Amino acid sequence: MEISIREGGPDDIPVILGMLDSCVEWLVAQGRTGQWGSKPLSGFPRTVESVGRYMDEGTAYIAEADGVPAATLTLTDSPGAYLSHLPPVGEPERYIHWLASDRRFKGHGIGSALLAHAAEQTRREGVSLLRVDCYAGDDGKLVRYYESNGFTRVQAFMVEEKWPGQLLERRV
Repeated sequence: MEISIREGGPDDIPVILGMLDSCVEWLVAQGRTGQWGSKPLSGFPRTVESVGRYMDEGTAYIAEADGVPAATLTLTDSPGAYLSHLPPVGEPERYIHWLASDRRFKGHGIGSALLAHAAEQTRREGVSLLRVDCYAGDDGKLVRYYESNGFTRVQAFMVEEKWPGQLLERRV
């Protein structure tokens, strides 16, 4: 399987939302609804707005497997507003938002390829800090996934007293 990564644009928003919906469906099938709930994210105007806003603020990337969109993430210069209570890092950073993959491609290393691309892009831009936050509930697999891709835990946090999160970072 050939993996290629390209910049995404506004025309890719439906593709990105489809990947998010695929993740929700996969999580629901595993009984893990704490992260993103049990309904397709494309049905929530707030999610659609968020995907577009982060794309406007930064750069979306689409990983394709043999020419088929398979995974996505968006890089911006700052975390989401829900982390405004955390102290600023005091240096330039790149921040990963909405990492998701079409679950049909699970296990092919496409998410890891995207994370490596984000690290390389961050380095190319002269920035040495790449950060991401993720859901830290349930079995903690998502946190361990980021750790297996070179990230280290920085700080645990809670969103609206019901969504446990973990901030991670990687020096590039």
